[in-house]
Amino acid sequence: MALRLSGLKSLTRNFSLIGCRMMSNDLGGGSGKGGGTGGSIREAGGTFGKIEAAREEEFIRRLQKQQLQELRRHLDVEINILQKEVRSHQEAIKRHKQKIAELEGKTDSD
Repeated sequence: MALRLSGLKSLTRNFSLIGCRMMSNDLGGGSGKGGGTGGSIREAGGTFGKIEAAREEEFIRRLQKQQLQELRRHLDVEINILQKEVRSHQEAIKRHKQKIAELEGKTDSD
C-alpha cells in the first residue's frame, strides 16, 4: 500500500509543477517569466524564446499524457489482481459451505 501511495505522491507532485508552469502569462517573453531565467534563449525573448517555451509546453503535455497512461495501466493491472482474489475467495466460500453441508449430513445420520 505504501508503494502505491509513494507512486501517487510523485505523480501528483509532477502535476502540481505542471500547473505552476501553465500559470505564467507570456511564455518565452524574456527573463523572469514563468519562475526563472530559463537559459540564454529564453532570456533574450522574442521568437526563439517563444518557440523554446512552446517546445517545453509540448514536452510537459506529452509527459503528462504518458503519466496518465501509466497510471491507467497500473490501475487496470490492480483491478485484474483484485478480481482474481475475489474469485478465489468465492471458490473458498463455496468449498467451505459444501464441507459444512457434508458434516451436517453426517451428524444427522448418526
